[in-house]
Amino acid sequence: MTAGGVRLLIADDHVVVRAGLRALLEGEPGIEVAGEAGSGEEAVRLARELAPDVVLMDLRFAGGGMDGVEAVRRLTAEAPELPVVMLTSYAGRADVVRALEAGARGYVLKAGPPEELFRAVRGVAAGGMGLTPEIVEGLVGQVIGVRTELTQRELDVVRLMAEGHGNRSIAKALFLSEATIKTHLVRAYRKLGVDNRAAAVSEAARRGLIDLSP
Repeated sequence: MTAGGVRLLIADDHVVVRAGLRALLEGEPGIEVAGEAGSGEEAVRLARELAPDVVLMDLRFAGGGMDGVEAVRRLTAEAPELPVVMLTSYAGRADVVRALEAGARGYVLKAGPPEELFRAVRGVAAGGMGLTPEIVEGLVGQVIGVRTELTQRELDVVRLMAEGHGNRSIAKALFLSEATIKTHLVRAYRKLGVDNRAAAVSEAARRGLIDLSP
């Protein structure tokens, strides 16, 4: 990081997006835009030429060339000390994990408030990470969901659901309110890594938690 602040390289395939980011970032004290790239290949080349303090990298580029994750991988191999922040519209866990495994130090959503972007840029420039709260929550939630076993009550709910019972019928069978059943279902979905009843039954059976045989 230079004495004058943080010098950025913006990599995004949309000219209008790059223009908007430049205007936004250059209006923030202590941040300077050193250059813009319209592809992953150009981002790698300009990073060598301009030696920025931080690279803002889109996840996907049009045209079928190098995507953002591969560009991060190349940059990390060439200049491990150069931090890259993914700035994208994609919040899926698989995308986040791919980017972080490639070497990205930050992950920010384009739809988020500008303050999150500024914080991420300054955070990685100072040697830290730059993950927005939404991304952190998603990663932690997935890890907890995979590693946490279903409670006996949640398992009872899934078993009855597998037998074809609706929430009202399950509530009556377990002497609970429908609201409580919904709470158990939400927690079971999260732990099983699914978002609907059919997927929950299928995943529970796959893990050997319930038996679907006649």
